[in-house]
Amino acid sequence: MTRRQAVQVGVCGALGLTMGDLFRHRAQAESQGKPEPKALSIIQVHLPGGVAQQESFDPKPEAPVEYRGAFNVVKTNTGEIFSENFTRTAKIADKVTVVRSVVGKIPDHAQATYHLFTGYTPTTVIDYPQMGSVISQAFGPRRNMPPYVAVPSLAGYSGGTGYLGSKFGAFQLYADPGARGEFKVRDFSIPAGVSPEQFERRRAARDLVENRLRTLESDPDKLNTMDEFYRRAYSLLSSSESQKAFSLADEPESMRDLYGHDYLTKARREPAGIGPRLMLARRLVEAGVRFVTVNYGAWDSHVGIKDDCLDKMPALDHALSGLITDLEQRGLLDTTLVMVTTEFGRTPMVNTSNGRDHWARVYSMLLAGGGIAKGRIYGASDATAAEPARDAVPLEDFLFTVYHQLGIDANDELLAFGTRPIEIIKDGKLVKGLLA
Repeated sequence: MTRRQAVQVGVCGALGLTMGDLFRHRAQAESQGKPEPKALSIIQVHLPGGVAQQESFDPKPEAPVEYRGAFNVVKTNTGEIFSENFTRTAKIADKVTVVRSVVGKIPDHAQATYHLFTGYTPTTVIDYPQMGSVISQAFGPRRNMPPYVAVPSLAGYSGGTGYLGSKFGAFQLYADPGARGEFKVRDFSIPAGVSPEQFERRRAARDLVENRLRTLESDPDKLNTMDEFYRRAYSLLSSSESQKAFSLADEPESMRDLYGHDYLTKARREPAGIGPRLMLARRLVEAGVRFVTVNYGAWDSHVGIKDDCLDKMPALDHALSGLITDLEQRGLLDTTLVMVTTEFGRTPMVNTSNGRDHWARVYSMLLAGGGIAKGRIYGASDATAAEPARDAVPLEDFLFTVYHQLGIDANDELLAFGTRPIEIIKDGKLVKGLLA
């Protein structure tokens, strides 16, 4: 057994898989001509509103001040530069790849967010599924955990399960592990006063009712969907391991320090919350969740972009570097793909309100783990971050490559309405330069 296989055995054990499972999946992939999976899970850190590439991972220190903005730069441990807003991430740049040449289509929040999450721009003809839903449908639950979880909830405008059906939707917490007070997932515990025996009797009674409905020829699709909802709910409510995965109670102070805490936003009145959210994401992946999307901040900085960055970026920088460090230390980074996404970037020139407006022609995203290259800057924007200068990456290609790392060929077709085949990603291509 090679060192890499030995590491995979440990990782697979943590995710409830055996080495036999791994070899079986590989053999199936090879026999079907499918890409070999490098990633077993994804953590998406989504920054809604449109993060400025100039104030994050593609600064332009040589540009005139009206383009470069108010911040200096920091040198990474690979000899590149990030904005000084990401000094901690710069120290672990050898573990990540920054894509500086992502190209979107429309600088509109709703349409661009939908495009990012589904791979398609919105139409009135058909509703497309989110990536998390496609992954949920492709692989299903693992170790009694929901395959797709949103922390604390789904991003606005991001769509839903589309034509795949509601049972492949995200499990939304509707609770924020980074907020003040006790963190408790809504409807995630057996009601007070109900014993385990009563809980099981109610479960049996529901089964009797559902079986009777089936004999009356009720809509089988709706019943099957409800049955899936109930089955997963019972699994979560009755599993101590699942309950533990959704709690931060046993995390030591040293781990909270690694991710960062006590950051406040909005004139230092509200917790930033991103550190505990990413810590929970790691726990969920470790427990078996396949796709976790974490939302943080509001980045629509038309006015006062400097203050917006100072308000939210220190916590993000701390939490992101902590997450990647933590995953590596646990042996999970090789099989967990972390992606930092935003729906578009910001305009090259600072406007008269000291902000930047919407810009989809070129912007930056970050990837780490899951078979992605390490310590790489892929692509480049021009001197003012206005257009791609080299190796443009259309968003479809970016998403296609992420699917590829999971062992999903995004050229494959899913059936909509039972008869209509639709590609997972239309006209997407693999970006080989992003791969290790």
